[in-house]
Amino acid sequence: MTLQDLFRSVSQQPGPFALVLMCIPLLALLVNLWSGRTPEEILRWKYAYTVLVYAAAIPGVFAFTLNIYLFLFERQSVWTMNLITQVLPMISMGATLWMIRQKIPFSYVPGFGKLSGFLTLIAALIGVLFFLDRLHFYAVTYVPFAYLLIGFVGVLLLIRFAWSRLF
Repeated sequence: MTLQDLFRSVSQQPGPFALVLMCIPLLALLVNLWSGRTPEEILRWKYAYTVLVYAAAIPGVFAFTLNIYLFLFERQSVWTMNLITQVLPMISMGATLWMIRQKIPFSYVPGFGKLSGFLTLIAALIGVLFFLDRLHFYAVTYVPFAYLLIGFVGVLLLIRFAWSRLF
């Protein structure tokens, strides 16, 4: 099964996928209501918040990355977007993260820093690949490929360092 086959089957039967994506923010709302008011009571629920963050972020980040790829590299029109597979995961992620942020700071959610680092890496890779795609340069060089690879990794590390200083 290819990714296109998966999207086609979800488009033909959107109900279960949409239901799962809509249940994640609803579960975040329920956890917010059940977790109490004092910081000690809220922190007891931090692992439930972690599961909800990752359950919302994995499809949301995938949809966001897929949209960037489709618009920048495949030149897909906005008019042909699939709302269930390309928009609903991002809306679900945004709503879930917003509700969780209302109750608990993300610094208390285990692994949230790793998620932001992963997003930074994806953004840097897409930016570098888009730049290379648009550059269309031809070069004859005597620089070994290993040096070019080290330079690429160095640029990624520099972007990661700059991102961490920015936020």
